[in-house]
Amino acid sequence: MSRKIKIALTLLLSILCAGVIGFMVTMDLDMIDALYMTVITITTVGYREIGNPSPQAKLFIIALILVSVVAVGYAVSVFTEYLISRSSVRDIIFKRQLKQIKNMENHVIVCGYGRNGRQAVEKLQDYNRDFIVLEKNQEVIDEASLDSKYFLRGNANEDETLLNAGIERASVLISALPDDADNLFVVLSARQLNSKLMIISRASEETTVRKLKLAGANNVILPDLIGGQHMASLIVSPDLIEFWDNLSYGGNDGVNLEQVSFEQMFDHKRSCNILDLNLRKETGCTIIGYKNPNGDYIVNPDPSIELVPGSKIIVVGNTNQIQHLQKVYRIGD
Repeated sequence: MSRKIKIALTLLLSILCAGVIGFMVTMDLDMIDALYMTVITITTVGYREIGNPSPQAKLFIIALILVSVVAVGYAVSVFTEYLISRSSVRDIIFKRQLKQIKNMENHVIVCGYGRNGRQAVEKLQDYNRDFIVLEKNQEVIDEASLDSKYFLRGNANEDETLLNAGIERASVLISALPDDADNLFVVLSARQLNSKLMIISRASEETTVRKLKLAGANNVILPDLIGGQHMASLIVSPDLIEFWDNLSYGGNDGVNLEQVSFEQMFDHKRSCNILDLNLRKETGCTIIGYKNPNGDYIVNPDPSIELVPGSKIIVVGNTNQIQHLQKVYRIGD
């Protein structure tokens, strides 16, 4: 709270207390009647007076009116200035955000900062990806541990908000809103605004998955379904799931997965097989998967498989090995 506001509140409270005491003394009123007289005098609303004021009471009323007019006028000006300045500050912050977003390309737009949105943001931060979070609830933004510069307040269902977030230049949109209908609307709008955008959406109901994909979502995640399967798997094969958890959520000493495209590995178009790549010796990482240009996946690929333009490899390694891999192949630059 600013110093001026504290002064204004102190003045108003002091006048109120002085008025109550003054009316109790000069007109012999009880506290409720004295408070009533004080309020109608300060606000000059002109309601009926209680009793007939004595000459001393009239002089007190005149003094109270003169002082209260000045104090109330000052308080009104302070509060008005505060509200206008606060609105101006928000406008300045919003304009700065729009300027920052205009310089962003191939960034990720996260719609909603609930549980799933926060998890997505944490992962994006681990990989140093540029992102912007669309959140309409100011309270959520204020209470978030994430810096406010990453937030753009607005309704993700509105095209204007998506355009302000730079959807035309974005590479990925994650719709993590709690309501399936809202996610469906966001996906539909986003696909119309950017046909090349990769769209990932959450869903609560299995019946919504098909609708989201028809609307334009590339991938649809069912957090509740995944959570239930995960818990059941911990009973059936606990060691395997624990190992997978280390792959997915490993910390500094954990195990991580990374994908590398042919274009990241080579500046030329000449093909090369997995054996000749010798990735394990170069980075310490192990190739566990291969994706050909047609989008087909091969698990534990044969070393003789040719790496060609448009293909990708999926590798596993600890944090240091993955960081070395990213440095060697300039991933994330």
